[in-house]
Amino acid sequence: MKDSATFHIIEREEWKKLNSDSIAPLSSKELEELKGLNDQISITDVEEIYIPIVHVLDVYLKNYEQLQIKKNKFLKNETTPKTYIIGIAGSVAVGKSTTARLLQTMLSRVYKEKSVEMITTDGFLYPNETLLKKGIMNRKGFPESYDMNRLISFLGDVKSGKSSVVSPVYSHEYYDIIEGEEYRLEQPDILIVEGINVLQLPANQQIYISDFFDFSVFVDAEAKLIEKWYLERFGLLLETAFKKPGNYYYSYAQGEREAAFEMARGVWENVNLKNLKEYISPTKNRAELIIHKTENHYIDQLLLKKY
Repeated sequence: MKDSATFHIIEREEWKKLNSDSIAPLSSKELEELKGLNDQISITDVEEIYIPIVHVLDVYLKNYEQLQIKKNKFLKNETTPKTYIIGIAGSVAVGKSTTARLLQTMLSRVYKEKSVEMITTDGFLYPNETLLKKGIMNRKGFPESYDMNRLISFLGDVKSGKSSVVSPVYSHEYYDIIEGEEYRLEQPDILIVEGINVLQLPANQQIYISDFFDFSVFVDAEAKLIEKWYLERFGLLLETAFKKPGNYYYSYAQGEREAAFEMARGVWENVNLKNLKEYISPTKNRAELIIHKTENHYIDQLLLKKY
């Protein structure tokens, strides 16, 4: 995508010059703990890519705070802090979770007086039992598999300053919502919302998820590369997490490896790729910032919206 009319297209060599800090605000060990499985990211990436992103976010955040003050002054209302919400979108296996965790850590370091939280929209998937009843278990991850009313209500409560807001918890190990478990937010100053669906336009909603966002990021790469990363990650999981009894994919880890990969390729082709082409990729122009990746998750280009 080369939409120079809408975005400033900035090559990595130019983008890294925007870093006015000489030291990354986290160690190599901390970065290793934040990385997603098979996601290639280094301290150099933090210095050249993510520190400038934090500077951009600082500009947007300060403008947002000033706007709230001026708006409330005009309306003669008391100014109460509103949660600044950042949305992070992209395909399965593209590395958006690593981006979200990294930004959460870096923003926490920069804004020591602010609370920075993160949630994933996976928690708002319908439970498997509901998906089976609806006959859409094979559409898990598609727009209709999410409880959008609950997600929109959740974000509305966060944005309106409700003192305590809870979200469901999803387990990738069990491939399902964990019944009776919840994650509680206590009026964070900054909330990062990560998920494949955060920039989508639901068919039957008056309000969109992105209406609550103050800044949004799309992590982008060619579909063939994402497929490669997806299968590489699947192979690593076969050797580690999938070997735990009770894991949704345990039977594949115990069986023939080629049969397991045949299943994974089918899931990619019929679910993830289809979802990417039809519902995820078309939303990237709605983001304020697009992070573009090439081989080995190397970030070669950033696109920052002009207007």
